[in-house]
Amino acid sequence: MAHPHRAVRTLSELRDAPEGRQRESGYLHTLREILQQPATWLETAELVGRSGVSLAGEGPVLLTGSGSSHFIGESLEPILARSLGRPVRAVPAGSLLTDGASYVFGGLPGTLVSFARSGDSPESCGVVDWLLGVAPAWRHVLVTCNREGALATRYRDRKTVTVVLLPDRTNDRSLVMTSSFTNLWLAGRILGGALPDVSSLARRAGSILENDAASLSEAASGAFENAVYLGSGAGYGAAREAALKMLEMTDGDVPTFAESFLGLRHGPMCALRETSLLVCFLSASEPHHSYQRDLLHELSDKDVRPRTLLVGPGGDVDFDLGDDDAALLDVVVGQILGLFRSLALGLRPDAPSAKGVISRVVRPFEIH
Repeated sequence: MAHPHRAVRTLSELRDAPEGRQRESGYLHTLREILQQPATWLETAELVGRSGVSLAGEGPVLLTGSGSSHFIGESLEPILARSLGRPVRAVPAGSLLTDGASYVFGGLPGTLVSFARSGDSPESCGVVDWLLGVAPAWRHVLVTCNREGALATRYRDRKTVTVVLLPDRTNDRSLVMTSSFTNLWLAGRILGGALPDVSSLARRAGSILENDAASLSEAASGAFENAVYLGSGAGYGAAREAALKMLEMTDGDVPTFAESFLGLRHGPMCALRETSLLVCFLSASEPHHSYQRDLLHELSDKDVRPRTLLVGPGGDVDFDLGDDDAALLDVVVGQILGLFRSLALGLRPDAPSAKGVISRVVRPFEIH
C-alpha cells in the first residue's frame, strides 16, 4: 500500500485553492458536490414536496438500484416500513434481473421504487422493462438526478410509471456518488411519508463540513491498511455506502467492508487489527445503543485495538439525532473520509480508477 502524503487539514483549504489547481489535483467535482449537499437538500425537499407524488397505497414496496443506489434502499428500508405500515424490501437491481419472480409474484401488486443518478446503467431500465412485461399492474416510481437519462425519458407514456426528477446539480459529475446519494435518499424518505426536519439536517451537515473536517482528515491520513464500517438499522445502509466511498476513492488500495454491530462477532471481527480503521456509526436509540456499547467493550476485552472513529452521540464526530436522521449525516462523514484518504494517497477523487476499471456509468451489457 502507498504511504499517505501530508494530511490536508480542512475542506476550506481545498475549496479556497484556485479552480485550476483543484482540477489539476483531480478533486474539483467531488469537493463541490460534497459541499453543496446542505443547500441541495433544501431544494430537493421543496421539489419533492411540491410534486404530489407519494408511496401511499397498498401492496409491497420494493426499493431497487445498483451499487450506491441499492444502499439508498437498504438504509431506507426500515424507515419506510415504519412510515408506510406495509412490507418494504430493498433488492439490488441485479437480483431482480436474475431472480425477479422470487420478489414480485403472489399477493397484491406493489410499487417498485427505482433510484438512479444517471438512469443510464443497463440494470436501471432492464428491471423496469422486465416488470412492465411480467407484472403490468405494478406501479413504478423512478427517482433520478438526470433529466436526459434513459430512466427519465423512456417511460413518459406509461400510465403506471411516475418519474421524480431531482435538481440538475445533484447529477454528480464525479465518478463517485455523493450529493446524488444523499438527495436520492432524502427524496425516497419524503415520498414514503417519513418527513424529516430538512433545515435542521442541513445545518448539522454544514457544521460537520466546517468543524469536523480537520479531525476527519487526520483520521483518514493515518497509518491503516483496511477500513471497517459498522452501523445499525438505517445506519447499516449508511455504513455500506461509506465503505464503498473509501474503496472507490482509493481505487481499491484500502480494502473495506461494512457490517452490523451484532454481525461483527460472527467471523468478520478477525479482520480487525492495529492497522485497521474502525468507523462506528452510533445510535441514540435502544436497543441499538446497548448492543453497540457491548461490542466496543468486547473489542477492548479481547485486546482488539484498531484505530477507532466514533460517529454519533458522544463520539469523535458528535451529534445526537434520531437514528433515521443520523444515517444521512453518517454518509456525509464517510464521503469526507474517502476524499481525504484519496488525496493522502496522491489519487484523483474525481476519477480515481487509473486503469478505468470502474467508471461513472456502468458500460452497456446484454440484458438476458
